[in-house]
Amino acid sequence: MSSARDVLTPASLAMLEVIADTGSFAAAARRLDMVPSALTYRVRQIEDALDVLLFDRTSRQAKLTEAGAELLREGQKLLVEVDAIANRVKRVATGWEPQLTIAVDSMIDRSTVMELCESFFQLNPPTRLKLRAETLSGTLEALSSGQADLALGVVMDGVLVNSQSATSLQRENLGTVYFAFAVAPHHPLAQHQEPVPDQVIRQHRAVAIADSVQRGASVSIGLLSGQDVFTVADLPAKLDAQVRGLGVGFLPTCVAQSYIDTGRLVEKKVERAQQQVQSYYAWRRQSGHHVQQGRALQWWLEQLQSPTTRAALLGTRLRLP
Repeated sequence: MSSARDVLTPASLAMLEVIADTGSFAAAARRLDMVPSALTYRVRQIEDALDVLLFDRTSRQAKLTEAGAELLREGQKLLVEVDAIANRVKRVATGWEPQLTIAVDSMIDRSTVMELCESFFQLNPPTRLKLRAETLSGTLEALSSGQADLALGVVMDGVLVNSQSATSLQRENLGTVYFAFAVAPHHPLAQHQEPVPDQVIRQHRAVAIADSVQRGASVSIGLLSGQDVFTVADLPAKLDAQVRGLGVGFLPTCVAQSYIDTGRLVEKKVERAQQQVQSYYAWRRQSGHHVQQGRALQWWLEQLQSPTTRAALLGTRLRLP
């Protein structure tokens, strides 16, 4: 006896659809250019495999049972999906990846990423996009572990250069991220004399973003040894916490400046040198001399060649000479 997988083929589903449309086995056989007995036999095979009746045979018309109607409803979805898969396979054969995964660091401007996604989708590509939210060394880990094809906002310069997977990665400079030490106006440090020494800062809770790395040592920026830490999930949460006075810490200037200008945050000079990190975008090299990069990755790398785009991803405007 045939199994459901054996009989529920796109061809058999299309055949059932013709029978339902014509309302009779004889008419369907003529349309399909089949012998009526052969058509009836194929329907019986499907019914036996599913152990259900698909058509009510008590009348001259081939009327669908409830089970038959449900099979056709689901079958029509399957036929549409089969057509879509066929089209995707044809288009992927032209060089497009089935899926492109992008690891996006928490310091990257989300609005700019979405604008790039919008432009990408306007190409009507067969490639599906997947965005991963990462932080600090987790951004690089997603790329080096193969969980992402492109990483935006890689800040661990030394790790990238010295990692064992460095030979399989390529990187380009995204820009420099400058940080401001910011506190809420009602926080005790807001009134402290500048520059604020580390021993004073250490007495107050810091707000830090959790490193999303899954393996290996996590990384933090601007924290002092022995300092109480309030750890949050991402940059918007860190900004919110500092505006509320729940802690202090360094924030990217591009994020904090509007809050400083409106008085919701107070920038304080500290004894330490200004915090800054070099941010990169990175991707994995294709193995083999004859293997070319997918067209989706090529498109994103072309967009990232624009200085304006790179500046926007870091939440800044390009400074013209």
